[in-house]
Amino acid sequence: MKTFKQKINLLSAFCLVFGLVACTLEINDDDPQDEPVATNKVMAQVGVRPLFLVDQMQDGTLKNKLQQCKSQTFYRTDWSIGHRGAAMQFPEHTQESYQAAIDSGAGIVECDVTFTQDKELVCRHSQCDLHTTTNILAIPELAAKCSTPFTPADPENGISASAQCCTSDITLAEFRTLCGKMDGANPNALTVDEYMDGTANWRTDAHSTCGTLMTHKESISLFKEAGVKMTPELKSPSVQMPFDGMTQEEYAQKMIDEYVEAGIPASDVYPQSFNLADVQYWIANNSEFGQQAVYLDDRYNDSSFDPNDTSSLTPSMQLLKNQGVEIIAPPLWVLVTLDNDNNIVPSEYAKAAKSAGLKIITWTLERSGLLTQGGGWYYQSITDVTDNEGVAFELLDVLAKDVGVIGVFSDWPATVTYYANCMDI
Repeated sequence: MKTFKQKINLLSAFCLVFGLVACTLEINDDDPQDEPVATNKVMAQVGVRPLFLVDQMQDGTLKNKLQQCKSQTFYRTDWSIGHRGAAMQFPEHTQESYQAAIDSGAGIVECDVTFTQDKELVCRHSQCDLHTTTNILAIPELAAKCSTPFTPADPENGISASAQCCTSDITLAEFRTLCGKMDGANPNALTVDEYMDGTANWRTDAHSTCGTLMTHKESISLFKEAGVKMTPELKSPSVQMPFDGMTQEEYAQKMIDEYVEAGIPASDVYPQSFNLADVQYWIANNSEFGQQAVYLDDRYNDSSFDPNDTSSLTPSMQLLKNQGVEIIAPPLWVLVTLDNDNNIVPSEYAKAAKSAGLKIITWTLERSGLLTQGGGWYYQSITDVTDNEGVAFELLDVLAKDVGVIGVFSDWPATVTYYANCMDI
């Protein structure tokens, strides 16, 4: 009788030979001496980037462990969350970006939810980001509808190029005609074409021919068919609410209703919001969905905030828990700090959340560009030890083992998928 691993390897080989990116393995074996049964495990393709990051790491036990995993088969995991899909290399919130996240092992994928002029829900990171994430400015009849038209840069007077185009400026039918592009704009642009050519040099336009924009309902259908879970973020409106009669509460409810209509179980949905009132609304009015509602904690914007001083947290972690919040999601840097020996360790914020019984999700790995010079905003609490690409895995290791996060958003989910599989999360 073949062992569990032998069966996995045979099926893995079958999947690879026939070019199956996502391959479901269903194995049942009653042999008590065999290894634990795996059911509905879906293969993932992690590519070369995780090993590139491992190679950059300083020598040590963690690097050795991660290197030893390079030949294993990788599987989809809920610990890996696709942030706007796979936005490092694909236009965010497009079908192509979502599919790349799914293929690279993200067990949960995000649609940021906002609305069009005719109050249809669509996937965009911000209500007013069409000028940097789509080709709207290149379509004169739609560019004319933008809240703020394109204005070229005026270098002599120190004025940057600008524009603002919102989903609420156009109808759903008009939204569907747009192409997604890599998020970015050139502030020194004198023309629309120059303005749209603003992709960061550590990303790529190789997959940015014409990204397929998606409605919220279409994202649900795609994720359901792929068998992944969903984490929609209700975006704060950039227009005054109520909008054409739609209140904030109706907006929050409409998002949940589209999951109910699609027959998605609440256990497969993690609704998110930076607005605590939205989370409280779901807890009070959609209790099954509210149990997995994620409070995206933006208290770091408060000038008095200190992740290592719990008295600066208002409301307190315990109060949030008492109000029914189960999951909290701060940015990476809030959860970690450096000890006296420059080791990455959990922050007091992380300890307080854990002590209060809150589950923790964090964001966003692979969004900082090169880590050779401190890592920028997402690594600000550990800048002194962020001097190589491999620090991403050192940070993941602390988040997993010491902080105990239940998931990590990433712009390139394969990195998190690799770690989670290697560490058997």
